[in-house]
Amino acid sequence: MTRTPEATVTPEATRTSEATITRGAVRWSDVCSYATLTPERGVCAMLDGTQVAIFRTFDGALYALSNLDPFSGAHVLSRGILGTRNGAPTVASPMYKQVFDLRTGACLDDPRVALPAFPVRRAGDRVEVALTDEHRQ
Repeated sequence: MTRTPEATVTPEATRTSEATITRGAVRWSDVCSYATLTPERGVCAMLDGTQVAIFRTFDGALYALSNLDPFSGAHVLSRGILGTRNGAPTVASPMYKQVFDLRTGACLDDPRVALPAFPVRRAGDRVEVALTDEHRQ
């Protein structure tokens, strides 16, 4: 994975070992402060061996998808371009420009393809992402 300060949450900013909450098969992991997320930009966090792309839109909404672009095989979705299509918030892969719905992970250019979408929430000033057992590596 390519890392740049504006595109990746660094290990120092990721506190999954300190604040991981387990409830049933869903495990919430503390990722970063909400203020760290620049609107209309993505970051990547490694959670239990899974790369997760986290996005904050201009309206303040949070979304989390797999960082793996299924068309190129590269972990680059966090570097994608945010936008909308027919009212749906989207991210376009920086590789071949396929567009994914941020809410569901569905590829809007190829309905046979979808990314895993993860629950994401704001807990005070922190952002938390949940992985189910099936998404842990």
